[in-house]
Amino acid sequence: MFGLGTPELIVILGIAFLVFGGKKLPEIGAGLGKGISSFKKGLKDVEDAGKNLVEDNVPGVKE
Repeated sequence: MFGLGTPELIVILGIAFLVFGGKKLPEIGAGLGKGISSFKKGLKDVEDAGKNLVEDNVPGVKE
């Protein structure tokens, strides 16, 4: 995971806690989670559309 280990993640979380405060961190985490989820869904939609395009236009290509 990008060369980040447990100690590095703890330091990053500590700095985030100091910068944003305890009340704001859950909101930031929820927003980040929703953003990542939306991004993954978008990638899957594009991948599915590409597969459908190839399957529809190239005879003999099926999974």
